[in-house]
Amino acid sequence: MPPVQRVAVVGAGPSGVYAAQSLVDRSPDVLVDVLDRLPCPYGLVRYGVAPDHKKIKSLQGTLRAVLEHPRVRFLGNVAVGPGEGQVTPRWLRDRYRAVVYCVGAASDRRLDIPGEDLPGSFSATDFVAWYSAHPDAVARRFPLGAADAVVIGVGNVAVDVARILVRGAAELGGTDMPQGPLDALAAGGVTTVHMVGRRGPSQAKFTTNELRELGTLTEAEAVVHEEEMVLDPGYRDAGGLPSAARRNLAALRGWLETPPGGAPHRIELRFFLRPVELLAGPDGAVRAVRFERTAPDGRGGVHGTGRFEEIPAGLVLRSVGYRGVALPGLPFDDRTGTVPHEQGRVLRDGVPAPGEYVAGWIKRGPTGVIGTNRPCAKETVVSVLADLAATAPDGPSGEDPLAELRTLGLRPVDWQGWKRVESAEQALGLSLGRATVKIPDWDGLLRAADGASAHNGPAHGASADDGPAHGVQDRLPPLGA
Repeated sequence: MPPVQRVAVVGAGPSGVYAAQSLVDRSPDVLVDVLDRLPCPYGLVRYGVAPDHKKIKSLQGTLRAVLEHPRVRFLGNVAVGPGEGQVTPRWLRDRYRAVVYCVGAASDRRLDIPGEDLPGSFSATDFVAWYSAHPDAVARRFPLGAADAVVIGVGNVAVDVARILVRGAAELGGTDMPQGPLDALAAGGVTTVHMVGRRGPSQAKFTTNELRELGTLTEAEAVVHEEEMVLDPGYRDAGGLPSAARRNLAALRGWLETPPGGAPHRIELRFFLRPVELLAGPDGAVRAVRFERTAPDGRGGVHGTGRFEEIPAGLVLRSVGYRGVALPGLPFDDRTGTVPHEQGRVLRDGVPAPGEYVAGWIKRGPTGVIGTNRPCAKETVVSVLADLAATAPDGPSGEDPLAELRTLGLRPVDWQGWKRVESAEQALGLSLGRATVKIPDWDGLLRAADGASAHNGPAHGASADDGPAHGVQDRLPPLGA
């Protein structure tokens, strides 16, 4: 009988689960532990997909089937790092034949302009974490009473946050959004969301389905400015554009041809505007964003024109991309925000490191959609299995590392613990007269995983102005792509 091949996958988001699936599908001798520092699986599908996108969130069912495979084990609440209560990459390497890191891209890119840190200015990542019940969401006071909000960026995350800002409680009440954010958004006063990109509409990064959804909202209408559309050469002649860009332009053109309907909210898509400064009001908080008008440079980029425009804003959310974060103990390319690799094999000083691999955003950068992680994970797994077949099992034995995790003082949350969290969230929703409602704080999640009541924490009714609505952990969120 072949020896047991224990492999650790660090990260329970789509890329980690796809890696686990590929490992057990391709080798009958592999046992996979999927580790995540959160007590909950699914990564960005749970904490990054907008709560009103139930079809995409239903992907959890597919990921669930993998994590319930008899040779796959979920171990949540296990953090990898150098600190107390964490396990190091060296510890993992000593106990598993191979370790695949699927830790995503856990920070957001900055604008690096004056005023970016004014009160009222946030990353879209912070806002998404707040309304998605991420237990690491830091205490924030989102000024939702502001009439105007500016979202800087024209990708899918920008579309999501713009849409959430103008959706009413009736539309969001059937989601798993925590009660505090739901109440705060329902009481908010945002009437106009300005979503702004520095280039033209043919170069925007949103997908067509996300874009079209903005035109179907019951309480908001989508608006574009014709004078900005015609600046884009692709708008005037779309024949040479990719099909996705042509579809986007067709949707935008349809909004130009639709007369205003008198909806109580507006989402204005603005193009060819580059942010140069956030401006403060008398109270020191952001009151507007100053933009420079740009123009196509003929090479696919834009250049400044020296003309400026101010857009009022009491709330600013930047959504200009994610960036990987170095994991202590692994090499890291600060320029690309990724771990250096060759076909998924981690490179140390240019040489493949035995038994260490990467997949997902930490491997290739924050690109693609959820499904892109499947072929990415497969490429890495091919490398893992080839290396296992080529080397004798003279490293870690077949002994189960779980007992040692517990002796180290860790409290791993297994699959049964996660199922208790699910039951607690269903009970919480029932108590609020809603469907399932996510538990948003560390204490509540761990109590639920242990089978205790999760209803005693402070987080379930907290609003945007109530301080720490999701606990006070000072860890980085695992964007488990």
